[in-house]
Amino acid sequence: MSDFSRIQPDNASRRVFLQRASALSIAGSAAPWALSLSAMGEAAAQTATDYKALVCVFLFGGNDYANTLVPYDQTSYDAQYALRGNLRIDRGVLTPNLLKPGTALPGSRQYALAPGLDPLAPLFNAGQMAVLLNVGTLVQPTTLAQYQARSVPLPPKLFSHNDQQSYWQSSSPEGATSGWGGRMGDLFASGNGNATFTSIGASGNAVYLAGKNAVQYQVTSSGSVAVNGIRSPLFGSAAASSVLQSLMTGARGQNMENEYARVCQRSLNANAQLTSALAGVTLTTAFPSGNSLADQLKVVARLIAARNTLGAKRQVFFVSIGGFDTHDSLLDTHPALMSRVGQAMAAFYQATVELGVANQVTAFTASDFGRTLVSNNGGSDHGWGSMHFVLGGAVKGAAYYGNAPVIANGGPDDVGQGRLLPSVSVDQYGATLATWLGVSNTDLASVLPNLGNYSTRNLGFV
Repeated sequence: MSDFSRIQPDNASRRVFLQRASALSIAGSAAPWALSLSAMGEAAAQTATDYKALVCVFLFGGNDYANTLVPYDQTSYDAQYALRGNLRIDRGVLTPNLLKPGTALPGSRQYALAPGLDPLAPLFNAGQMAVLLNVGTLVQPTTLAQYQARSVPLPPKLFSHNDQQSYWQSSSPEGATSGWGGRMGDLFASGNGNATFTSIGASGNAVYLAGKNAVQYQVTSSGSVAVNGIRSPLFGSAAASSVLQSLMTGARGQNMENEYARVCQRSLNANAQLTSALAGVTLTTAFPSGNSLADQLKVVARLIAARNTLGAKRQVFFVSIGGFDTHDSLLDTHPALMSRVGQAMAAFYQATVELGVANQVTAFTASDFGRTLVSNNGGSDHGWGSMHFVLGGAVKGAAYYGNAPVIANGGPDDVGQGRLLPSVSVDQYGATLATWLGVSNTDLASVLPNLGNYSTRNLGFV
């Protein structure tokens, strides 16, 4: 019954409640006029005959970029650990994870993946994964001089967890009501057999998946969330369950009550449909146990396997893992996090191969921000730009996109303590993914509102 958690009386007006509930009641039946979309976006969705999905893997807390994608050439390695010597990863341990791009970086720069990300290194080298260098939240292209002079607009509340998580996901600070994943969902929902299954979260509520008209559907690692008193006899009585369902879904005289009943009915219908669809799924790829991210990606793989039963043509998913706020004990906690990410994402990719959709599913990482290059004794502090991965059969992999930052405290890419000034914006990152998914050039501006500030909108990694 994931619809219930998405209606927030404390932060949504009665007007917004009614508007969204009404829109989704219509959308649940996939009527052609279900959502208020631009003509081109709606036409693109309705004429899509193939299947594509985007999967956002969010690393909550702000991932330490320097001990994730580690400089390997001797000069860069020495420069990095001159600034964070107590966070050193032995260079010999990095050797098996050395990345081998098709085109070498300027200046003989080399990178290796951190230990724990071992399963991803061969995928990069085989061309299924790309690395984005120095990505972060921006309003427009920004130079170090402009940042220091505050002469251009900057993302609000830089280095704040809540606001930068929100800005990554929505292009707005905390309190945003829609994200760029959900805004893509707005465009494609009417082309799916059931619009409810367009934007799906497997780790709770995320503004990334909220659309302007559509709202996200939430699942657990086991599938949809049922109402216990209806799924099984309430107090041992089937009659009591029937009464409960009637109370939840019966027509009411008041608009608010009636819309709530319609939401309940739609949610019950969706639960029944999804449960039935997943029951027919066979997936043999082994996912690691004791790994919450792997559990989430496994249910996403199962949902993708059920795409034909659900009538899905375009889907957007959100999964996440926390624990990345490593102010201290970084060498104790970060390697385990890397291992969970590496194992989970590699297993998910293999599942898409098993399902025959590797070229149709693209997973990508995101996080609040990067962290400082300068060590904070046992950890690192809040930063800005970071390194990210894009994984899938359609990815133009074995390649780096963006510019390798200069490794220096107070260098040309640093706003202080090794906090990277992003050279690639989230808008460019998202626009490249959105274009691959099928969002038209006309509709990109509605999905990523700052995109008009950039002359390069497609980074070409997929």
